[in-house]
Amino acid sequence: MEKFDVAVIGGGSAGLAALQQLSSLGKQGVLIEGGKNVGSKNVSGGILYSKKPKNGKVYNVEDVYGEQFIHDAPVERLITKYILHATSKDKVYSIDLTGAHKYQANFGYSVLMNPLNSWFAQIASESAEKQGGGIVSGVHVRNILWQDGRTVIETDELKEFEVKAIIAADGVNSEIADMTGARQKFSPEELYQGVKVIVKLPEDIINERFEITSEEGAAHLFAGDVTLDHIGGGFLYTNRGTLSIGAVYHLDSLMSKPREPNELVNALLLNPLVKEFMKDEVPIKGEIDKNLSKEEQIKVRFAVSKLLKSWYELRSEYFSVQGRKRLIDSGRFKNEQEIKDKVEAIYHDLTTKYSTKFVTDYVELEYSAKLVPDGKRCRMKRPYFKNILFVGDAAGRGIFIGPKIEGLNVGIDDAVRAANAIARSIERNNFSSDYMGEFYAKSVQENPYTRDMREIDKDYLKIFLDASKEVPREIIGSRYGTIIRLMSSGTLRGLAVGFANMLGYDRLLPLVESEETYVQVPMELAERLGKRISSTYTPSLLTIAQRVANLKYDDDSVSHIRVLNPRSEFMKKMVLLCPTNCYNLENDEVMLQHEGCIECGTCAKETAWKHPRGEKGIIFQYG
Repeated sequence: MEKFDVAVIGGGSAGLAALQQLSSLGKQGVLIEGGKNVGSKNVSGGILYSKKPKNGKVYNVEDVYGEQFIHDAPVERLITKYILHATSKDKVYSIDLTGAHKYQANFGYSVLMNPLNSWFAQIASESAEKQGGGIVSGVHVRNILWQDGRTVIETDELKEFEVKAIIAADGVNSEIADMTGARQKFSPEELYQGVKVIVKLPEDIINERFEITSEEGAAHLFAGDVTLDHIGGGFLYTNRGTLSIGAVYHLDSLMSKPREPNELVNALLLNPLVKEFMKDEVPIKGEIDKNLSKEEQIKVRFAVSKLLKSWYELRSEYFSVQGRKRLIDSGRFKNEQEIKDKVEAIYHDLTTKYSTKFVTDYVELEYSAKLVPDGKRCRMKRPYFKNILFVGDAAGRGIFIGPKIEGLNVGIDDAVRAANAIARSIERNNFSSDYMGEFYAKSVQENPYTRDMREIDKDYLKIFLDASKEVPREIIGSRYGTIIRLMSSGTLRGLAVGFANMLGYDRLLPLVESEETYVQVPMELAERLGKRISSTYTPSLLTIAQRVANLKYDDDSVSHIRVLNPRSEFMKKMVLLCPTNCYNLENDEVMLQHEGCIECGTCAKETAWKHPRGEKGIIFQYG
């Protein structure tokens, strides 16, 4: 039987950081990933932070990958603006929270997970191979056995192999946690559901519209009527040549008032400010003359398709500093004017020869969804089981405190701590829970991210209160009046926060996370203080069927989900809450059609849920 020191299960950013850290410590690690390629199963909002907490130490992405990350990683944009918008119909009231975004941060980049994790995988794989390990993709872990003092991993694709320790980085619906009984499945009260679309928009247009340079980026958050009366909000992040636009809501809020995730993201896309941010010039093919012969009609169809492809590609390069440079350096064009002339010539041919119309609309590239753990509620107090250490989402660790949203950096920090704990155990040849598990748990519990999940940070709160000081206190209402007065006082804030932390999040959250906070107050703010935003068009929103049709799958004939109770109220709500409408109701029983599944795990609580077999299922191009 083949033997390895460590198996890392899951090829997301946390799993890859664990493999890289193990290798840097001279330890042998093998990473098992279910997707055909690393990155193809990963989704994030998302912003990747590097933090510098005032108390304690965290391990950042640049600590793991060094100068290579700073110079070479395919991140999107350095976020330099962070704005919160309160919305009501066509009115928007905006609060600049850039100070909160920069709080204790070295940087925060918008990222797309497929390209970024592919890059992480290249670096980590090269490092791991030098230690006799590496990355094995397209493999699904089926079981873990402890027999005769050995730990054996069984998969659907490979022969069983033996390891000394395991790092579980297999996400919020961790099969490793489920098969070992390390923790219960997370409940709706402990989770958020996120749904996102990627919208295409040329780089220079993004720069002009968001008032940034190519070296800058903007993050916009939304609350108010865009939430459709749910607890949560929307987001829009600028990428290099795309926008990430999505909605994140408490799953229990959605369970109490089910709405299709498709509708939730559409509500944000229809907000007038968002519509103006994402609009572009979009070609609409003209009708082909039916009097032409079939052969001629086919020729016209191919000619139009070729011209449209050329127009999109060339226009995208023309509206980018690096794109123009690439075209000139390649020798295709002598200067920028030549590129512009070619784009205009293609435009002219499309409109005059082939009756193509150019209208104001938007271009949607990809639809995705995932569950996100709320670390305030569901983090594992003992993130280990026997010789398995759980990291990131698998351990229920994410920071969601109002506009403070962090997850990728938390998972990377966990991964380094797990790798360090295992390296220590390898040197002592002791992989027991009392030795390795407790060492890791202590390291995690004492780190600054866990402190954020436990306590209010009065300095962060001050930044937030200072940013919102123009908000009339009467809008906030009597429910919060006393609290706001205490928190706003520099003298009393420390005492108030200390008292609040004594009460604990369990008692505070029902007060803070409510429809009043996320819906009613933002709407009143927008109505009373907001500016009216006029939109110049109505976007042609895609149906859920069109969004699913645009996704790429390697369909598996074997379902990775089995409904346990087709008559349960939970499963009946999944008919609406499944992001791709995989469920329907027939004769009062919930039926599953798994082929359109994007593996978000929203239904996992009451199903026998697992990831598809190796290489099967969804393949995200952006993530």
